[in-house]
Amino acid sequence: MSLHERAAHLQARGRLPSLVVGVLHGGALAETAEVRAPIETSYRIGSITKTLTAVLVLQLRDEGRLSLDDAIGAFVTGTGYGAATIADLLGHTAGLQSEPVGSWWERSPGGSFAQLALTNDGSGAVAGPGEFFHYSNLGYGLLGELVARLRGGSWWDIVTQRLLVPLGMERTSYGPEHPHAQGFSVEHFTGRLRDEPHTDTGAMAAAGQAWSTIADLSIWTGVLAGRRPDVLARDTALEMGLERLGGGYGLGLRLVEASGKSYVGHTGSMPGFLASLFVDQHSGDGVIALANATTGLDAESLPADLLHAALPAPEPEWEPTTALPGLMDEIAGLWFWGHTAIELRRHNETLQARALQSGRLLYTFGLEAGELVGISGYHRGETLHVHATHLECATFIYTRVAYDTAAPIPG
Repeated sequence: MSLHERAAHLQARGRLPSLVVGVLHGGALAETAEVRAPIETSYRIGSITKTLTAVLVLQLRDEGRLSLDDAIGAFVTGTGYGAATIADLLGHTAGLQSEPVGSWWERSPGGSFAQLALTNDGSGAVAGPGEFFHYSNLGYGLLGELVARLRGGSWWDIVTQRLLVPLGMERTSYGPEHPHAQGFSVEHFTGRLRDEPHTDTGAMAAAGQAWSTIADLSIWTGVLAGRRPDVLARDTALEMGLERLGGGYGLGLRLVEASGKSYVGHTGSMPGFLASLFVDQHSGDGVIALANATTGLDAESLPADLLHAALPAPEPEWEPTTALPGLMDEIAGLWFWGHTAIELRRHNETLQARALQSGRLLYTFGLEAGELVGISGYHRGETLHVHATHLECATFIYTRVAYDTAAPIPG
């Protein structure tokens, strides 16, 4: 299966408004594929941003400016988590809560570090240091401030000066720069698109703010694979890829396996965007994927999906819904056959019936002369009749709430 066929399968399966992917061999970008967007489009990369922050911290360690066993409070005052070690923050083993106190930071304009520290006084900790892996975005807000204070500039200025400029990553930016994708949330039942905000996350930026492209991220994989000693020593890159306390995580890097090969990198998720970047530190082989939907891409499975797995034959590209025929608009949503939950979901020009528990496609209806007629599955050729209280197809009754099988059924 070609790379484009694999990308098309992932786009259709995930109902992604657009998807761009790249495959690396021997450390070089060998092949790309695009679905509904040019390959040079910039996307928000979410938590792949954490790998930038982690490399900046490891640079400081390699210069002797800090030790990974140092407490963050030795450098960043005013935080209730001052006893957390830098290593534990990098590896999500410091016991911090996953998110900062307050509104959903990824969708809300961010404030200053002083505001972040004031509202996160240490009382939200979920574990003691080193007890277990617990992913914490808040921890990377602290690490971003560490970099800023030790280098004497804003976190993003340091990213630019020490990473982007030396590497020639000219299309990696703090915010969206043309040409960029709009972030979307896809309505589950109708397939319509809703804009997501492109917020400036302020003091939390070090956890997920950056935007980038397939080409720029292919350069970045070289750093994570230890192939750019001018930016990061190879031994340090390999150290970042060593698992700590489970959770498939090292020092700022996620770890996954596919067909017996190990990959390091990170996934990314922000409102309206999903991203994946993984590379084999020995061969330099890797994958990158960027999409503009809040959900729909299994980012950790990308090495398998793009390099190893035997995927089903690709479906036609999924197209977001721009206008709904009235009949489909009325009945898209959740229905029950007895106590079995079934969703009716708009998919391209059809209405799909899927089992809610398994997600398995049961049957599909299409519009013919103003009526919904089965075009696949058990109801093929049958007409789905729409009533005020229920749906009926060849004596199968579907209701909005589970119906009592011992009571009279609508008919």
